[in-house]
Amino acid sequence: MLEFLRKLYGLARPYRVRMALGVLSGIICGLIEPLTLLTVMFVFRTVFPWANQTSKPLPDWVPETIRSWLQNAQEALSTNVHTHFWAAVGLICLIPAVMFVRSLFDYLTVYSLQWTAVRTVMDLRTKLFSHLMNLSAGFFTANRSGELIARVMSDTHMLETTLNKTTQSLIKDPVIVLGMIGLLLWQAPQLTAIFLLIIPCCIVPIAIFTRKVRRSARAMQMQTAELTQVMNEAFTGHRVVKAYNLESIVTDQFRAVTRRFISHYMRVVRSAEAMGPLMEFLGSIGIALVFLYLLIGGSTDRDPTKLGTVIGSIFFMYKPLKNLTRMQTNLTHARAASERVFELLALPNSIPEPAQPRPLKAAGAEIHFDHVDFSYGDNVVLHGIDLRIKPGQLVALVGKTGSGKSTIANLLLRFYDPTHGAVRVGGLDLRDVSTSELRKQIAVVSQEVVLFNETIRRNIELGRPGATNEEIIAAARHAHAEEFITERPDAYNTVVGEKGVSLSGGQRQRLAIARAVLKDAPILILDEATSALDTESERAVQAALDELMQGRTTICIAHRLSTIQRADQIVVLEAGRIAEIGTHAELIERRGLYQKFHSLQFERSDGATTEQ
Repeated sequence: MLEFLRKLYGLARPYRVRMALGVLSGIICGLIEPLTLLTVMFVFRTVFPWANQTSKPLPDWVPETIRSWLQNAQEALSTNVHTHFWAAVGLICLIPAVMFVRSLFDYLTVYSLQWTAVRTVMDLRTKLFSHLMNLSAGFFTANRSGELIARVMSDTHMLETTLNKTTQSLIKDPVIVLGMIGLLLWQAPQLTAIFLLIIPCCIVPIAIFTRKVRRSARAMQMQTAELTQVMNEAFTGHRVVKAYNLESIVTDQFRAVTRRFISHYMRVVRSAEAMGPLMEFLGSIGIALVFLYLLIGGSTDRDPTKLGTVIGSIFFMYKPLKNLTRMQTNLTHARAASERVFELLALPNSIPEPAQPRPLKAAGAEIHFDHVDFSYGDNVVLHGIDLRIKPGQLVALVGKTGSGKSTIANLLLRFYDPTHGAVRVGGLDLRDVSTSELRKQIAVVSQEVVLFNETIRRNIELGRPGATNEEIIAAARHAHAEEFITERPDAYNTVVGEKGVSLSGGQRQRLAIARAVLKDAPILILDEATSALDTESERAVQAALDELMQGRTTICIAHRLSTIQRADQIVVLEAGRIAEIGTHAELIERRGLYQKFHSLQFERSDGATTEQ
């Protein structure tokens, strides 16, 4: 727990001045709590001298001037209270004055610690999000997006609650308890000793409940992540859900996860809330023991003022003691939530940046896959890939699904590093180059176009942030996208919706091409960019691609062989190995694997044409 607190408050170090103000205000507020009871006693004994006859005198450490003033005030009020009426009123006003000061410092405590907590969690969320975005593509393949969203949002929110409410309790409530115990020991040391016998009895149940809370809190965080995942999949896949009438199935799945979440949540509630009534019960036992001690004659001092002070102090201690028990629950819950957050922050990137990155100039540079092997865990995907791509060439990768085509493109983008061998651009191993510098010089147009819920202008501008409006329009024109853009009422200011839902497949594809045109990178990767389009859309997109490929080194992954017949080199992959390399004519003449793919594809096409 101490290690967790050290990490937690280490996050708040940038805001230590505001946090120190909150801590100081909390300590002062805690000290004023017993002072409030003392003020009531002081005013009561001064304004009503008859109540002071059997009261305990002020201790020796109280300055003589104060004791003399109090004695004179009591004598004056006892002789003629009407003459000194306004002096008595002034003394009575001390009570709301002390309460005002207490409330002021209480407000400063809450405000300062809340200010610190919100900004600390904002920094943590940003740091965690930035760290996740810089992890390799393999990390996102292995982890569910819903779980990651829950880690960033839900788990960090628990830390915010801990930093805010728990810190307040950790600072203020122990001061209140110690102050009240000190007051009790001064007023009635014997009675206080009897009451304090009950406190050790609270430790055992707190320890038992804490273990239960920790287990259930961990399970709650897992169920929260699963809930987020279910919602994310249902919302993003709503077309499939509706098309296959899966609404009831998805709802049942959501209901089942919710029930498991509620089950763990109620276990936490039972464990946390049971401690409050337990503290009340043990406190009542303490008071009963005090009365029993007085009943059997354990004390000769039966001053009702002192006894009232003891009882009042005990009840004043109840709330902070209850808060401290809740604090333990909150800390346990937050600790369970934060474990995964700190694990993710400590997770190293499997694609490390070079200590001294070398400059890369991809324009006019050869790309060389130098005897590359690659595996996804135990699954070997590429075997001994030795491929040279000359500057300005169009190289097509073909093969069955799972043959390793997309993996080659991913290695060039350095989403992954080869298991053996190296990928080189201009003779430089990509592991010696900054990933940001490498990716600046590569543009990608894939089958699955990623558009953001922004305007058309903004989605194109992402190719080169900061581009001028004229450059964006020119890129759209080169991508054959300007016509459909200008037909819309808001033109370039049209919001495309989540994942570009308001656009057709061909329109989304042309916006992706416009983005690549604007980037103006010397290397271009086309990952089945036209495979999901109808004939008319494919023609428009292919025309845009032909224009985009001019003067660039292009790697084209294609299923439709008709789109790559003009390639400078066609690489046929089979089971992660290069089976054939050559031009379209050369490979057809060899009558090998490529010719077989070609025949099967065009026979299907002819058959479909005949049937139509």
